[in-house]
Amino acid sequence: MRIRRLAAEERLTTSFPLQAYAFETSPPAATRTEEFRAYLPYNAGNRTLIVEEDGVTTAAVSAVPMRQNLRGAVLPMAGVAGVATHPLARRRGHVRALLDRLLDEMRDEGHALTALYPFRASFYERFGYVGLPRRRTAVFAPADLAPLLRADLPGEVVWERVGAGYDRWRAYTERCLRERHGFAVFPDFRAVGLRDRDDRWLLTAVRDGATVGAVTYRIDDHGGTLVADDLLADDPYARASLLQFFARHVDQVERISVELPADELPELWLTDLAVHVEARVSRPGSPAPMARLLSLDALADQPVGTGRVVVELVGDRWLGGTHLLDGATGTLEVLPGDAAAGSVPTARLTAAGLSALAYGVLDPAEVAVRGLGEVPVDAAAELRRIFPRELPYLFADF
Repeated sequence: MRIRRLAAEERLTTSFPLQAYAFETSPPAATRTEEFRAYLPYNAGNRTLIVEEDGVTTAAVSAVPMRQNLRGAVLPMAGVAGVATHPLARRRGHVRALLDRLLDEMRDEGHALTALYPFRASFYERFGYVGLPRRRTAVFAPADLAPLLRADLPGEVVWERVGAGYDRWRAYTERCLRERHGFAVFPDFRAVGLRDRDDRWLLTAVRDGATVGAVTYRIDDHGGTLVADDLLADDPYARASLLQFFARHVDQVERISVELPADELPELWLTDLAVHVEARVSRPGSPAPMARLLSLDALADQPVGTGRVVVELVGDRWLGGTHLLDGATGTLEVLPGDAAAGSVPTARLTAAGLSALAYGVLDPAEVAVRGLGEVPVDAAAELRRIFPRELPYLFADF
């Protein structure tokens, strides 16, 4: 078995066909191999590793160099994607070997975080990943938005093809990255695919010259569905402006489908809105995302509550040792464990357990219940002060 990094053009005949077999209709059309060439520019900066056996590619994995907001700090994040194994080579440890090498390299290059959409969550939990909330899909009839047509809302909406409005869209998602916990965005070489495909409408809410909300969408057919991607809005006024525009499609489409973050409650938008809200997680096909810390540097200097706790990190390739997490000043210091003076509570955590607390998805008691650590009551109280619950919203879908 040999592991090596691919040059860009090599993807056409190695990783792309293997990933297509794993994630697309199969066998592919005869023209599919040539179609792969169009994807090359949008993978230019990825790091792709493969396993070769006797000159045959038997497994592949890629990392997209992204950025993610962790409790207010924007950090380099490795988006793991395209994990695929030849059907005759599965269950032989190839993916484990590739991930170890890939995350070693991404961590060495400064990526303090990593996220992915798993083929099996339990497999990646052993790599220290923990589940994040899956976006919700809300479906409703445009007629139920009628009350918004009478609302006098501040600002205006701008309607254009996403190719024309891409710079406006990109700038707004960059602002969301700075302001929203868990939010992640693609690097420029990948993000411009949205502009180049130009297969969406872009609707933005603008107030006092600034973009305060945005959503991309398409209409599948007359009398069909207006299919909206993630609805981003600064406040209820911006959200209402976008929905008011959708209400004008009452005689064009039967239903509207829109993607929403986990903390959005569409059942409270309007009094008589009949809405179906779903977060479907299935295996395979519809996974919830997962993420983890690759380095404790991700926690240093974070604004936190005034807790103090010693954590012993166990069973992980990238996070280990005993550390004092000190938030006494309101800014987290990560110190050697022996720096703790006096009586400081101690917790024993796996990488997944610490990642769950840092991303805000589990309470310390849930970490213990899930078997991701041993958290005594006194340590749990300190960890809650340092890492209060907070719902992350990954946004980027890869």
